[in-house]
Amino acid sequence: MTQTANELSDYYDRLKTKYVDFTEHPLNLNIKRGIPSKEQLQLSEPMLGLLSTPEDFLSQGTIDIRNYGELTGIYEAKKLFSELLETEMDEILIGGNSSLSLMHLVIVSKLLNRKAESSSKESIKFLCPSPGYDRHFAMTENLGIEMIPIELNETGPDMDEVKKLVANDSAIKGIWCVPTYSNPTGITYSDDVVDQLASMETKSEDFMILWDNAYLVHHLGEDKQSAKNLLTACKKAKNPDRALMFCSTSKITFPGAGVAALGASKKNIDLVAKELSYQTIGFDKLNQMRHVKFLKDKNQVAQHMEKHAEILKPKFELIHQKLTDYFAGKDVVEWTEPKGGYFVHLTTENGCATEIVAALAKIGVAVTEASATYPYGHNPNDNSIRLAPTPVSLVDLDAAMDAICLCIDYISVQKRLTS
Repeated sequence: MTQTANELSDYYDRLKTKYVDFTEHPLNLNIKRGIPSKEQLQLSEPMLGLLSTPEDFLSQGTIDIRNYGELTGIYEAKKLFSELLETEMDEILIGGNSSLSLMHLVIVSKLLNRKAESSSKESIKFLCPSPGYDRHFAMTENLGIEMIPIELNETGPDMDEVKKLVANDSAIKGIWCVPTYSNPTGITYSDDVVDQLASMETKSEDFMILWDNAYLVHHLGEDKQSAKNLLTACKKAKNPDRALMFCSTSKITFPGAGVAALGASKKNIDLVAKELSYQTIGFDKLNQMRHVKFLKDKNQVAQHMEKHAEILKPKFELIHQKLTDYFAGKDVVEWTEPKGGYFVHLTTENGCATEIVAALAKIGVAVTEASATYPYGHNPNDNSIRLAPTPVSLVDLDAAMDAICLCIDYISVQKRLTS
């Protein structure tokens, strides 16, 4: 039922009173970044004591992993990650704890070093499906690469726009993708989108797809989603060097002491390994072996991730229930109901997100900065907020959601009154 101006004003006054009460009794809650909770970290603690006998320090029974060597990773780690990424063994490179560092390495190996050696003054551009992962965009901007925002819908990036752009601009060298349970919207790319990305005509001969499969095994329930294998699709389309797939154990075991991997064509693995050889003689092979002994294989990884889901699923259910209860019958905000991953994405009324985030900060609830998930932190609609519920308890999340619902309502009504 439509409210009269007086009714809306009275309702705003009631919301303001509740908000002022929050300012007098602020919370101290941070759901800004998608980090595992203490309970999740404890699931992997047994891994820390797995290397205890002389045999544990040998790869393939002969290679001493305490020493230098094995630049692209130990055999056992390659075997595990080739199962997870569905590649051949020689299409895997094992890194340190950060998949982001591997992404940076790939961009430098494939584009920036070659640019420095050439006489071409051509700029480099990347397509950035948005909303997307803020750290991808920060890295791209820091490297001096121009970012072009692309709308992200329920099946992936707007492929009509993508295909039009890459067919006509040789400076467009890549596209960022989080294909499974995308950060922050939680969507999974459709098979058709994957096939189009693999087969589309590009003016640039060295166009690449940076395929960050960060949430490859991070399901929340029985309805498990997974994007089609990009490398396989690219091989079929006769573009094998286009696919560069990444994953890590950052949200499987320990974010600060995980293992990352790159899956790509043998040609790309050799190229990246050459660049890597100027930086290190090899990453932490002891950590690689610990992970292999703990995670063992794809089936064991799945069982381990079910334990994570038992911790996480109630938090996502709580968010959905709180938003549903508060905003029933109100056309104020929309939200995602992801089947996996780490985030819930809110779409507010246009022009409200920045003020909602600021209002939350004043009452002690920290969420990701509005529009952080857009290139250059610019969303012309100012309607995007990312929630990362994983690090806090259910009790704290319940309190945070009360504050979030209030602030969304409060700022939205305020905007209507002043428009």
